Amino acid sequence: MQKFKTALFGTGFVGRVHLEAIRRLGYVEIYAIGEPQIEKANQLAAEFGVSRTEADYHRILEDPAVDAVHICTPNALHFPMAKDALLAGKHVICEKPLATSIEQAQELVNIAKEKKLRNCTSHNLRYYPMVQHMRRMIADGDIGDVMVLQGTYSQDWLLYDTDWNWRLDSKFNGKSRCLADIGSHWCDMAEHITGQRITSVCCDMATFHKPRKQPKGPIETFAGKTLSPDDYVETAIDTEDMGAVVFRMGNGARGAYTASQVNAGCKNRLEIEVDQRAMAEAIDAFGSSRLLSFDRDPRTGTPTIEVAHEALLREWGRLRGWIDAARDDVRMHRRLITAASEWADSDGDQSFLLRGGHLAQFESWSEESGLALTGLEREFVNASSAEGRREQLRQQRQNRRLKALLAGERFDPKSATWR
Repeated sequence: MQKFKTALFGTGFVGRVHLEAIRRLGYVEIYAIGEPQIEKANQLAAEFGVSRTEADYHRILEDPAVDAVHICTPNALHFPMAKDALLAGKHVICEKPLATSIEQAQELVNIAKEKKLRNCTSHNLRYYPMVQHMRRMIADGDIGDVMVLQGTYSQDWLLYDTDWNWRLDSKFNGKSRCLADIGSHWCDMAEHITGQRITSVCCDMATFHKPRKQPKGPIETFAGKTLSPDDYVETAIDTEDMGAVVFRMGNGARGAYTASQVNAGCKNRLEIEVDQRAMAEAIDAFGSSRLLSFDRDPRTGTPTIEVAHEALLREWGRLRGWIDAARDDVRMHRRLITAASEWADSDGDQSFLLRGGHLAQFESWSEESGLALTGLEREFVNASSAEGRREQLRQQRQNRRLKALLAGERFDPKSATWR
């Protein structure tokens, strides 16, 4: 198998996540790291066995050995770096957002299409097994048409006015912070699970800490919580701490969610509930730890809550975590890059290429392009399919129970039958 060479731009929190995810793939070499703070680049290079570091990323783009770049820098740098990489003939895997304006994003789409290159944006939360399973249930029509979506993405890492990160500065992050940073994850998951697009929104945003105490020196994401008063300077804030959104989807469904970075006790609380005509399904807790099934007794009106699935959490005997989802996300994009020469970009679905797709769609596309799945990908798809079959059996049992209740029957525990 050909071993592709990739470069990483940015060495902060998510840059390290990408390095770890790339290393787990096995068929991609981390060839170079671009980082203005060259000491940080050298430190990570020594840790991950990377042979080349540069303070100026342009020098890496000039190297013909580089096949693709991972952009893990502050948001305002995504567009110029991605544009430079595409113009240099490199495939791009960029952390969200693709750009900080629609005009910039469209320009990148046009360049990628013209150059026949992959221009991918990471949404790794799609690759939790529960999320994939929930999407498949809806796509298969197991639980009816989507009517209502609701949920939250809540964090507390910016709870106090002494909490600081580069995302608080709109010059680096863009005009929106909380909704663009974590609200976008929730919206992407809602669209990914349902297969529908959000068509209109109405939002109320609030900034609770309008001046914050900014550290005098640089700190990494989720770090810097124990500085003394002498280490701060007061800084005006023009981005939101939270947002409450109501929205409509293309199929007529309605929804509402909140996103907040100032909810005490919420390290990474992600919840999404999809209500459909037959029942409701919900994922609770960050990492999609449980898939809950909600129902109502059609005769008595008594609500029921069932833990539908927890088994998919474990992959090969251990707990799947955020880094595993990031690895699967990176693997998807790398496989798209691998098949660049076998698949005609001009005839392809560009929106699919940008959003990454999901495993079932990817499996079909892989067979169409003649590119075989790796062993890990095949095992993951098969596991998801097996869970889908088990869910179908569970749904059949649920339907039989509902029909029996509607007919006035009662369950006899001794004979385990309805009478």
